[in-house]
Amino acid sequence: MAPAPVTAGRAGAPVRRLTVLYDAECSLCAFVRDWLTRQPTLVPLELVPAGSEDARQRFPGLDHAATLDEVTAVGDAGQVYRGAAAWIVVLWALREHRPLAHRLSTPAGAKLAKGAVLAAAKWRGGQWGGGAYRRADGWTYEPGTGWIHRGPGCDDGTCATR
Repeated sequence: MAPAPVTAGRAGAPVRRLTVLYDAECSLCAFVRDWLTRQPTLVPLELVPAGSEDARQRFPGLDHAATLDEVTAVGDAGQVYRGAAAWIVVLWALREHRPLAHRLSTPAGAKLAKGAVLAAAKWRGGQWGGGAYRRADGWTYEPGTGWIHRGPGCDDGTCATR
């Protein structure tokens, strides 16, 4: 059986628009966001940073801390998809990837989709020692050099390291 969405909306309501919540401070997530914006869609996608004020206002009933850890897609009738189910519904919205989404929605395909999501999460966790670099913690991303910590006492670019 395909992964079931976690729904808060009307059961069986058609999906005519999807909002994808992604971690804007994650390089992998930002790469996927950029890729999604270049894809022709059958169902319009709106990409919103997870945990942002915009996301909180639009979806007050969501666990916004969880949306930073697990990709979440919300349908226009209130359907909520998380993890592998979110990736499948997002692929379903893309013109060139809808056939793949149908294959991933089968029992065997669902296992593959879940494995892909877990592999991405493991890669993401490995990049940052299990946690994302957050601007609120003093991190900034410089395209030429990568993540730089400029927390308290690091204003001159020299920080004590462990």
